[in-house]
Amino acid sequence: MNLLNLFLELLIVLIAAVSLVANLLVLLCFTCSAQVRAQVPGIFIMNLSFCNILISVLNMPSTLVGIVKWEKPFGDLFCSTVSFMDTFLTTNTMLSMAALSIDRWIAVVFPLTYPSKMRLKNAALMVSYVWLHSLGFSLTALLLSWLDYSQVYASCTLHLGDPHNEGRGGFVVFTAVFHGCTFALSLFILCFAYLKVLQVARFHCKRIDIITVQTLLLIVDIHPSVKQRCLLEQKKRRQRAIKKICIFIGSFVLCFAPYVITRLAELALSVKINCSWGIISKCLVYSKAASDPFVYSLLRQQYKKALFEVCNRVLRRNSYSLSGHSSPSGMENESYTHKELTSC
Repeated sequence: MNLLNLFLELLIVLIAAVSLVANLLVLLCFTCSAQVRAQVPGIFIMNLSFCNILISVLNMPSTLVGIVKWEKPFGDLFCSTVSFMDTFLTTNTMLSMAALSIDRWIAVVFPLTYPSKMRLKNAALMVSYVWLHSLGFSLTALLLSWLDYSQVYASCTLHLGDPHNEGRGGFVVFTAVFHGCTFALSLFILCFAYLKVLQVARFHCKRIDIITVQTLLLIVDIHPSVKQRCLLEQKKRRQRAIKKICIFIGSFVLCFAPYVITRLAELALSVKINCSWGIISKCLVYSKAASDPFVYSLLRQQYKKALFEVCNRVLRRNSYSLSGHSSPSGMENESYTHKELTSC
């Protein structure tokens, strides 16, 4: 057995397991926590997690079967369905990340008007557009029979069976427009929104620090060590903001860019894509489904609190049931001891 294929198989299994568990935890938090449900970003995160779960359940197992057998998994109908879902879900996840960045941009740049601009109704409209956008490209590819098994990626995906087909020109245009309206558009929105967020956040941090230092100077002669600690804390806040934005944009580029560039490169008949690289680029796309819950939700305080409350409920219920089962025997033992004392 090829060691690289074995590694890729184990990698997909690991990514699928982590993605499924982590995204289910996100949906659990959304279901059980009223605080999470009340927040507008929760709508986008729920939609993102739902798509990631479907990718983990449908697309990852079919790719795994494709690597093992090196053939179309489970027939034409199943492969067409998985191809449709692959196109739809990939587009949906990219645009959901863009919607999250827009939400953060409005929250930071327009904090006073954020409640009126980003209501739950407006968030639902944005999610509706994401679904319509994704369905438009997916249905177009389905109707034009551009969804099939690709051996390069060992997956059922957007694919033109015969490279010399008469409809190749239309397929090339569609693929370019598809990736331009999904990956390129989402990346532009991410970069624009988060760079604006960083710019405004750094400006506010600087103003707050200046006001704080000036206030301290008016109250008491500030010691140089205190001033140094204030400057150090300001530097740490800037570094945290830069780190978060680098994670948001960097994870998007790292996971999607190799796959998109490969898909565009294979449009040239002279370019032959190596199967191992094609599968690796597909695994990078799948890894985004596993990392999204940690990047956008599970490491945030609200979700940690929700998970903690869920664990407390489960543990209390279990302890209650255990105490309930043990109480009759305890009563019997107490009764039996009382009889012994009476007889003595």
